[in-house]
Amino acid sequence: MPVKVNLYPWLSQLAGDREAISVRGSTIGECLDNINVLFPGIRERLLNKEGEVKPYVLILLNGENTYPEELSTPVKDGDEISITLIINGG
Repeated sequence: MPVKVNLYPWLSQLAGDREAISVRGSTIGECLDNINVLFPGIRERLLNKEGEVKPYVLILLNGENTYPEELSTPVKDGDEISITLIINGG
């Protein structure tokens, strides 16, 4: 059973309007790489030029924040990754 990755509207448009994708990988980073193979352009939305998660992107694993080790966080079959934006207000 693969890992489920929830794609909110700002990413789902790059994935043919899918709200979720199932992929394999042993870390969040590998899962994101595999999504980018299927749907090029997603990686650029999430990571900066240095390959780090952009500061306004929040990655949750099974509802828990993965910061600061987002990309190296291990995953297992049946886990659920959610990718969303951090919105600050004033």
